[in-house]
Amino acid sequence: MSEITKSVDGGHGRYALPTDKGEAVMTFSITSPTLVIVDHTEVPIGAEGQGYAGQLARFLVEDARASGFQVVPLCPFLNMWRRKHPEAADIFQV
Repeated sequence: MSEITKSVDGGHGRYALPTDKGEAVMTFSITSPTLVIVDHTEVPIGAEGQGYAGQLARFLVEDARASGFQVVPLCPFLNMWRRKHPEAADIFQV
């Protein structure tokens, strides 16, 4: 399994996961040290349905818990994922 990376540039950031078709990414905005808004998740064409977006979501949950921030899931994928994973409800503000 490939390694997910996190990068932050000012108030914006992204999680990236290499696939054989390119990078799967989840982008976010940092509104405060304790609040992040996830606005987009994208998986390369040809890599859909292989669990990459879910891996990014699980990494986000782990990062939020470890770093102490809450998440506003504006991204349609993440909002759908959140509803299917009530065990992650503690990190979401909806």
